[in-house]
Amino acid sequence: MARNTQDMTAINPVTDYTLEGDVGVVTLNSPPVNALSAQVRDGLHGAFAAANADAGAKSIVLICDGRTFIAGADISEFGGAMGGASLPDVQDAMEFSSKPVIAAIHGTALGGGLEVALCAHYRVAVPSARLGLPEVNLGLLPGAGGTQRLPRIVGVEKALSMMTSGEHVPAPKALEMGLVDELVEEGKLKEGALAFARKVVAENRPLKKVRESNEKVEAARGKPEIFENFRKANARKFRGFLAPEYNIRTIEAAVNQPFEEGLKTERKLFMELMTGPQSAAQR
Repeated sequence: MARNTQDMTAINPVTDYTLEGDVGVVTLNSPPVNALSAQVRDGLHGAFAAANADAGAKSIVLICDGRTFIAGADISEFGGAMGGASLPDVQDAMEFSSKPVIAAIHGTALGGGLEVALCAHYRVAVPSARLGLPEVNLGLLPGAGGTQRLPRIVGVEKALSMMTSGEHVPAPKALEMGLVDELVEEGKLKEGALAFARKVVAENRPLKKVRESNEKVEAARGKPEIFENFRKANARKFRGFLAPEYNIRTIEAAVNQPFEEGLKTERKLFMELMTGPQSAAQR
């Protein structure tokens, strides 16, 4: 296994694993936007297995080469058979890692990209980065746990706004919302991420799993007026479109159902939109 900065292990053509001091670094390089293709999913799955097996690595950083972090799903795979490791397999490898996982974000972390980052225990970003779940613009909803994790980290009201508008949130605002844990210097993402990873280990910080952060969704439980008021305020804007309403329903599920049940609701509603005429037209 990789033992120093010079030792690089190519996991597959788009994924490398390197040990930098005591930090395992998983680097993704799949131009143009590091989309979550089968090859990318396989590479990530293999790299996190390698990092967890590497006795020299005390923490793991996920970073992307090129102009952006993972910018989303591979739309060319939509509706077809999915090969390789599944996205949930990759997310589990991160979330249930025995070592802290830090996602290092530049460019955009959108859709599936943000859903992957939400499975890291911590997130750092450069100030110019933007984060969002813009699936609503394709007539869809986030289908990889984003609907259940986002409200747990930013709260129900902000999740409603982000998911039904598809807005790209600038990193400084994401920091305020708790979506990002620290901003690092522009142009020095890797150095900043490595320093943050070492700080997490030195301070013995917990492996924060977003799926287990229930405080913010529990605060909205028994308050259906939050959703009623949001629907009323946006009725004109959403009229005629299914996706905003379905996005709202998944956040209701995050509030009222246990995490795994909420994922099932998300999957069911996602498939209804995916196979419907509106999304096909918007895609």
